[in-house]
Amino acid sequence: MSADLAVLSLIAVTLLAATVNGALGYGFSSLTVPVALLFYSNRLINPALVLVEVAVNGYVVFVNRESLPRVWRRTLPIVCGLVPGVLVGSLALSHVTPGAVKTGTYALLLPLILLQASGVRRHIDAERAVGVPFGAGLGVLYSVTTISGPPLALLFNNQGYVRQDFRAGLGLVRIVESVLTAAAYYFLGLYSLESAQLLWTIVPSVIVGIPLGAFVIRRLEAETFRRICMSFDAWVVGFGLSRTLIEIGLLASPGAYVVLAAAALIDCYLLVRFFQKRASGAPALAVGSPSLH
Repeated sequence: MSADLAVLSLIAVTLLAATVNGALGYGFSSLTVPVALLFYSNRLINPALVLVEVAVNGYVVFVNRESLPRVWRRTLPIVCGLVPGVLVGSLALSHVTPGAVKTGTYALLLPLILLQASGVRRHIDAERAVGVPFGAGLGVLYSVTTISGPPLALLFNNQGYVRQDFRAGLGLVRIVESVLTAAAYYFLGLYSLESAQLLWTIVPSVIVGIPLGAFVIRRLEAETFRRICMSFDAWVVGFGLSRTLIEIGLLASPGAYVVLAAAALIDCYLLVRFFQKRASGAPALAVGSPSLH
């Protein structure tokens, strides 16, 4: 695959992802990584994305700073769990083979995206007790993949965060995990000239996309926009997992594309169900809306 195609694809997907992040408050890495991994390894793309995420998450925290006093105590156990999780994940990234990391990334992402799309809700009463182990797992996931939006969105929607608190909580957890991961990558020597070149490819897309997303979401229904983005993500992750299974020799073509077909069928079913509920006037849970217990 040509270098020019890889760069153009990275510019296009980061522009889309930054637009989604500007609209919803999350989604940059979860949209970027599945496409970027078709061209680059986690070890190469992650350091560039983490530095971008420090800036993006800092912006989200600043914009939603008025809600921070209401959410910091609720998110504190998660933040405490991030520290060991980031250390373990960063060490794993520096030692595990790129093929294994890529396969694990796709395999973890696909069920998380489909769970989000299905609207699963089950309120957790022992929120503080769950926070530390959840944060540790989140730290591992983020430092290996730079992705944490889907599980965080699942938890925060499940626990009834209202819209502004949802965004503030996401921003707070993600600024901590991105700063910790950026520092861990530095001490492990994961930054390189190639990653720096990718960074400067990504930055213009972020500068344009974040304000564009904030503009777009004022003119679109947020929950429908979010649901369409999840469908895009599910199809890309399904394709990426199929391709990776072929690359590492676990499955042969065309059999490996059963994974993509299954993801597409499940997503289509969930998408039809979503729009049927919207058409019937049934209440849908928007991003950061109170969950139905």
